[in-house]
Amino acid sequence: MNILITGATGLIGQELCKFLVNRNTLTILTRSEVKARQVLPQNARFVSQLTDIDFNELDIVINLAGEPIADKRWSDKQKEAITSSRVGLTEQIAQQINAASTPPHTFISGSAIGFYGRQAADVTVDENFDKPFNEFSHQLCKDWENAALSAKSEQTRVCLLRTGVVLSRHGGALKKMLPAFSWGMGGPMGSGDQIMSWIHIDDMIQLILFLIKHTELEGAFNATAPNPVSNKEFSDCLANVLNRPAFLWLPESFLKWAFGEMSDILIYGQKVIPQKALNANYRFRYTSLEEALKQIMH
Repeated sequence: MNILITGATGLIGQELCKFLVNRNTLTILTRSEVKARQVLPQNARFVSQLTDIDFNELDIVINLAGEPIADKRWSDKQKEAITSSRVGLTEQIAQQINAASTPPHTFISGSAIGFYGRQAADVTVDENFDKPFNEFSHQLCKDWENAALSAKSEQTRVCLLRTGVVLSRHGGALKKMLPAFSWGMGGPMGSGDQIMSWIHIDDMIQLILFLIKHTELEGAFNATAPNPVSNKEFSDCLANVLNRPAFLWLPESFLKWAFGEMSDILIYGQKVIPQKALNANYRFRYTSLEEALKQIMH
């Protein structure tokens, strides 16, 4: 199959390309071909703009691009960069799909569990949940998803990946946490009661491959493991797997001082269940956080 991937140099994209490259023809949209070639399969085709691609020849588009959401304080300028890198690019892809006479049959586009906004720890959230908390992360994901859904037609199905905290040694939240926890300086953030909905990188990739294979599936899918945990449980489990203490607690006031509004995604959470994936009989390889962390660390 002919597959276009955006965001291929990111954590999920790099891993996904390894699985797709041998049986498919990959086209990678990238701002820097030199950097992309250092981490991605050499036999992929690299392009710098969407207009270099004939969407009539594509079977699948996988859109994983986006400025990292938790790397910097959310200044107005940073919020604009986060939004345009997700919503703007997704709108452009949808326009190309809609303009094609034989468009790709599948459009898989990134989103995040931030769609639901902050939720109390006792509120269980699945894909039908209709009471999101209206804040920046919700509005961002809503606009991002709507841009992707504008490509939906009788010829093209759209799947949305509402992704949780992706666990991998090679990037994302866990890589940032490891130095402190390895030194015995880790611990919970804020109240520690906020729920972390996580997914092992292997399940993230396998779920995307599952959606590719099952052409009857469409709409939003929570890309999270079935057993979310509190931030304190996560901290204790990670420390335990590393055989280190976890006594350093980062109070909410410090996080707000250090990160401003961006601290909201650290202080608050949501208890997300991947109901649609479970209903479709996707079998998670890692349902226990301890099992997932042990596999990653060893």
